[in-house]
Amino acid sequence: MKALNVPKSRYKQRREDLMDSVGDNGIVILSAASEKIRSRDTHFAFRQDSDLLYLSGFPEPEAVLVLVPGRAHGETILFCRERDPLREQWDGKRFGPEEAVTAFGLDDAFPITDIDDILPGLIEGRDQIYAHFGRDGDFDTRLMGWINRTRQRMYMGNPPPSELLDLGLLVNELRLFKDKDELKLMQRAADISVLAHEAAMRSVKAGMHEYELQAEIEHVFRKYNAVPAYTSIVGTGANACVLHYVTNQAKIAKSDLILIDAGAEYNGYAADITRTFPASGKFSKAQRQLHDIVWQANRAALNEVKIGATYDKQHEAAVATLTEGLLQLGLLKGKLEKNLQDMTYRKFYPHKTGHWIGLDVHDVGDYRIDNESRVLEEGMVFTIEPGLYIPTDADVDAKWRGIGIRIEDDIYVGADGPKVLTDALVRSANEIEEFMAQA
Repeated sequence: MKALNVPKSRYKQRREDLMDSVGDNGIVILSAASEKIRSRDTHFAFRQDSDLLYLSGFPEPEAVLVLVPGRAHGETILFCRERDPLREQWDGKRFGPEEAVTAFGLDDAFPITDIDDILPGLIEGRDQIYAHFGRDGDFDTRLMGWINRTRQRMYMGNPPPSELLDLGLLVNELRLFKDKDELKLMQRAADISVLAHEAAMRSVKAGMHEYELQAEIEHVFRKYNAVPAYTSIVGTGANACVLHYVTNQAKIAKSDLILIDAGAEYNGYAADITRTFPASGKFSKAQRQLHDIVWQANRAALNEVKIGATYDKQHEAAVATLTEGLLQLGLLKGKLEKNLQDMTYRKFYPHKTGHWIGLDVHDVGDYRIDNESRVLEEGMVFTIEPGLYIPTDADVDAKWRGIGIRIEDDIYVGADGPKVLTDALVRSANEIEEFMAQA
C-alpha cells in the first residue's frame, strides 16, 4: 500500500480556519502530549495530542504550538526541542526548530527552552487566550505564569488578556467535519482493519486463546504501518457480554461465538469495527436468530443516515428493530410501544448506537445543539454499532444466555448518501459462514 499523508497546505488551511474564528484579539496556545512512564525508565509509545496533530502534524513531545492571528512577523509559531546528537543517539532523530519550519509549513520556530522568554511577549495585547484549560495541571501552571508576566508589564501599555477560553469550543467543530485528506486516511485505516478481521476469522480454531486472535489482528495492523486505535476486544462466549472486555485470556470453545472489536490507527486516524462470528464456522440456531436481529438493526440504522436527518434517528431505528426482534423471540414480553417507552431493551442493549470517529476513536463534536439532536451534514463520520448481550444470569430460556453480539461499521455522510468505510468486511450470518468455509 502506498503511504498516505496530509499535505502541508491542508494543515495551513486548518490553522487559518481556526484563526478566522479566534480573531485578531485572540491567541491559541496548544501543548503537545506528554510522554508517559510505563515502568521506571521505560515509556508507553508516544501518541501526539490530537488537536496539535490536526493543526500541524508535528509528532514530537515537549512542544507548544502558538497561533497569533494577524501577527505581522508570522502567525504560526512552534516551540520544540533542539537537535541533540547525544539524545538522538538514544531516542532517535529530532526535527529541531529550523527543520520543523520547513517540514510542517510553519512561520517560525524556537527552542522550547526559550518559551518563558518569548511567549509572554506574544500574549501581550491579546484579549482572549484559547487553550485546553484543566487538561494538564502542570501546563496550566506554566500558562498562568506567562499571563502573570504580562500583568507585570502593564506599564508598557499592553493590558493582559481578559478572557481565558476553552479551545475545544472552536477546534472540536472544525474536527467534526472531515476533509478529503482525512477521509483517505480513514478509509486506509478501515481497509487495514478489514484485512485484520478477515485474518482472525480465517485463523480461529477451538482451543485457541483470545490473545492469539488478538495477535493475528495486530500483526496485520503492523504489517501495513498501522497501530491499534484502542485496546483490541476479543471476547469468546459470555465474555462478549462485557462491553469493554480487554482481558483476552480465555480459551475458545467450538460452540462459542467470538466478538472482536478492533480497529487500526493509520497516521493518526482511527477505524472501529466489530464483528461476531462462530468459532466452528457455523452459527447455532439461537446464535443466528440473535445475530440476524443485530444485523437487521445495523441496516435499519444505516437507512436513516442522510443529510438533514437528525443524529438520533439511527439510534431510534436500531432500538425499534432490536426490541421488535426480542419480542418475537420471547426475550421481552408485551407491546412494542410499551417496551420502547419503558426502555426494557436496556437489559440487553445498554449503549448508544454509535459515536463520532476520526483522530480519536470516540472523536470530538457535539451530539446535541440547544438540547436537540444534531442534524447530519456532509463530512461527518460516525459508527453504527447495535448489539445484544444476554447475561448468563438473565431470566430467559437457557439457550440465549451468555450470547453477546455486536456489528459495528464506520459511516461517512456524503452528498450522495452514506458511505460505509468498512463495507468490505462480511457482516450477515450467511456472509460470515460462507467466508469462513472458504478460509
